[in-house]
Amino acid sequence: MPEKTTTPRDLSPVVDRLNTEFTGVHDAATVTRCVDAAYQGALDVTGRAGPELVERIARQHLQVLALAFSERR
Repeated sequence: MPEKTTTPRDLSPVVDRLNTEFTGVHDAATVTRCVDAAYQGALDVTGRAGPELVERIARQHLQVLALAFSERR
């Protein structure tokens, strides 16, 4: 069974900001998954996952996804 990740409570403002920024581009579940992945990646690579770093990583993920989706059309 796949492991379910949960966004830490202190990252909920990051999720909210990115949901607002990417409204109409990505659904809320995609934004949450990107924040979760950014959080885990930051922990794995640097041993820390502060909100600013997580937000920058997640934003880049979401921008790349948006570009990939736009190229499919």
